[in-house]
Amino acid sequence: MRGYGNLIDGYRRFRADQSSPAREQWQQLVEGQSPRAVIIACCDSRADPAIIFDADPGDIFVIRNVANLAPPFDANGARDGVSAAIEYSVTQLNVPEIVVMGHEKCGGISAALTGRFHDARAGEGGFMDRWMSQIDQIAQAIAQKHGASPEAHRLLEEAAIRQSMLNLRTFPFVAESERKRSLVVLGCHFSIRKRELCVFDEAEEKFRPV
Repeated sequence: MRGYGNLIDGYRRFRADQSSPAREQWQQLVEGQSPRAVIIACCDSRADPAIIFDADPGDIFVIRNVANLAPPFDANGARDGVSAAIEYSVTQLNVPEIVVMGHEKCGGISAALTGRFHDARAGEGGFMDRWMSQIDQIAQAIAQKHGASPEAHRLLEEAAIRQSMLNLRTFPFVAESERKRSLVVLGCHFSIRKRELCVFDEAEEKFRPV
């Protein structure tokens, strides 16, 4: 089968698991989902939350986009897939946690620091520049002080997580659920090199390893 690389081989291995627990699990999932958390993660192929959190199918509702950003609430936003997924997971699935998970060596963060997509010409895209404009002011401030150094990348990765947490709280249904203590908004950062997860302590405004 052309065009799928080795993906079909992986599918066949998946289908080959005919164990009783696997069959029972998928039969239960046919009836619906009740994920224990929403994870807003980056598209980066190295930072798959299902692998990092050793999750089973049905465990987590994953929203992936460039640089794991949550946009601010915009009632007039047009075709915003991230906001739609946030709305669905909170109002229909009643998830108890939303986790913003950033990661090391993020390409979107690098683009924001260097302005790599600032000069995209009309008709040739500009999607990255518009998307990353959410953290443009923060990126410029960090770049002026630290350039595009590894330190700057880590600072902006963490700042983007904190900004996304603030943006999530601009959604009325998120703020209301958090006020009722039926929802918690969390942040974390994954180091690819160390395979280490750090969680954000809001009280101390620091990321700490688990």
